[in-house]
Amino acid sequence: MAGHSKDVAVVEESSMAKVAAREVSRLARMATPWVVGVFGYGLAAALHFVLYDPGTIAAWSSIATICVVVLTGVTYGQSHARGPWGKTHTTATTFLVGMWTVATIIAGPGHPAIWRIGVLGGFTTALTWNIRTVIRAKGWDEQGAITDPLSFLFDRNKRQAGLGGATIHTVEEGESKIAARLQLPPGEKTAEDAQKRAANMESGMQLPPGTVTVTVNRDDASVADVVLSDPRVMENPIYWPGPSLPGGTAADPVRNGVWQDLEPVSYVITGHHLQIMGMTGSGKSFGGCWSLLGELITRDGSEHAEQTGESADAVVVFAIDITKGEQTLGPLRPALHRLETTEEGAKRLINDLEAILKKRTDDLSARGYLKWAPGCGLSYIVLWIEEAADVFEVIDMDKFNRLMKALRSGGGGVVYSLQRADSSQLPTLTKGQAGNMCFGVANSHDAGWGLSEAQQDAGASPELWENRQPGMAYLGAPTIPRARIAMPLRAYDWGRTDAERNRTMRQHAEAWPASARVPDPITATICAPSTGPAGGPDGAEAEEDVSGVVEEYLESDDPDPEVQGDIDDEIPDLPEGDPPWTFAGPARRMSAEERGQALLGRLQELWDGGARDFSTGDFKPLWESTDMSRSWVQKTLKKLVAAGVLAGYDEDRQRYLMPDRPKVD
Repeated sequence: MAGHSKDVAVVEESSMAKVAAREVSRLARMATPWVVGVFGYGLAAALHFVLYDPGTIAAWSSIATICVVVLTGVTYGQSHARGPWGKTHTTATTFLVGMWTVATIIAGPGHPAIWRIGVLGGFTTALTWNIRTVIRAKGWDEQGAITDPLSFLFDRNKRQAGLGGATIHTVEEGESKIAARLQLPPGEKTAEDAQKRAANMESGMQLPPGTVTVTVNRDDASVADVVLSDPRVMENPIYWPGPSLPGGTAADPVRNGVWQDLEPVSYVITGHHLQIMGMTGSGKSFGGCWSLLGELITRDGSEHAEQTGESADAVVVFAIDITKGEQTLGPLRPALHRLETTEEGAKRLINDLEAILKKRTDDLSARGYLKWAPGCGLSYIVLWIEEAADVFEVIDMDKFNRLMKALRSGGGGVVYSLQRADSSQLPTLTKGQAGNMCFGVANSHDAGWGLSEAQQDAGASPELWENRQPGMAYLGAPTIPRARIAMPLRAYDWGRTDAERNRTMRQHAEAWPASARVPDPITATICAPSTGPAGGPDGAEAEEDVSGVVEEYLESDDPDPEVQGDIDDEIPDLPEGDPPWTFAGPARRMSAEERGQALLGRLQELWDGGARDFSTGDFKPLWESTDMSRSWVQKTLKKLVAAGVLAGYDEDRQRYLMPDRPKVD
């Protein structure tokens, strides 16, 4: 995005410089034993000329021998060799070189036996160290030998981490990550054991929390794939760089953020649905909604059509938000084919989608397709639902679940976003059809509702962020490699302030309007792009629209299917006197002033009844008996909070606060 510098800088280094540095390092390691041998020979000769005296040589040789024994013991105790052979080699080298030095002090460097032993033994010792250096290296490439510091560090701490008997070696080393293979003791430990010990590995190697990601190796149960990356590079926002593939299709990967190893996210959204979850302030709006839709609204299929000669199958986006209305999706209005912000509108959209699904699947079958694919002649539909818990409360969830099943094969996907995806917010059947994008949550219990079992087993911990690092998330879906489902990502941010974010998104949406992504004829029948609250069908008039109520009532489920009647059943007469029930009359039309008075009266009624907080559902009697709508109540309550009539809104409990008896001066 213009005006922003990258927060993560990558220092480029010439390939010649890398080759030179590695070659020098290699030569230094190989030459070290020979340099030390020459230096040792000279030191022994010098000690002979300094210490030799016929009267005192016996005492000096004894002192030198004691020094050799001390040095040998220190070498044995301090050796960090990874096995008994390495420890023995290091200790034996110290002892043998030391005893040769004692002999040189006594007999002199010119003694025939001494200098011959020195030359032959020195060559042998230096060569053993060269062999050890080569074997200890992880391998050779065209640029020279590279040692494996990760293996060295792991071996020093693996027992404390509960992974004794395991070994690790680097398989790929990049600028910002290390990929390694962890070999576990066959029959004793599995990759799942290593996943549970990831935090212990980090502690043992004194690495930042979140550095180690462990995944199951699909070819060998005794092997785990490990990726190490620095979580601290994700602490600052990473700004939207612009669309990655304008003119592409829904089947092309979208780039909605950056993984912790600084690789861009490459996420294919087709073939499944997606659940987005996170606490208030965790970045679901700009990081989840805007970063994904910001890519999808640029996919008109033109690039695919130009390359293949097939049809340009554009992405069609339908959206629902009956809670926040314009707040999240408003800036995207020009790029949306339909946006519904009322309960009635949400129901109509679900019904409309269900009505065209069979036509779409029949069309695909007639063209020879078993499922949607680029060039099939049908647009790919994305149904985006913000604050999904409120939507699920008012729509027919059986119908919605049928829609999810059919839409996936008919060329579309549902993305729903909510704060807490527990069983009270949505059915298990709905949740089971979706991938997971989980932003920061309040605790590990909540994390379980936003992550898949595989993500939890791999160590994903969104509770570490809470809402302190907006935009941080985990992404697990069929099109995401298993090695990355528990690796944190940072979704793109759209500005440094809310005003800048809104301005940037509005400009982007206007540059990629819905009118430029032409839907197929079947889908076009339910598209109704709006121009905004003041100039389109989603304005205030639509929110007060109560048309179709009778039809909706007639199509509703039987309230008690267990009660069945028969044509021959006797219908008893009603008892004399007044009937024991009343019939609801038609909804009473009210003026704006009357609605306000009724709302205030209900608030005072709740207060007088002992309530000090309440939910929107407490106003159900009003919208059941008058022309007042639920969305109007929600918006008016927000205005009362802004005016100070109400104390505020508890996001966690989803209840309005009422410390005093409400009144309007």
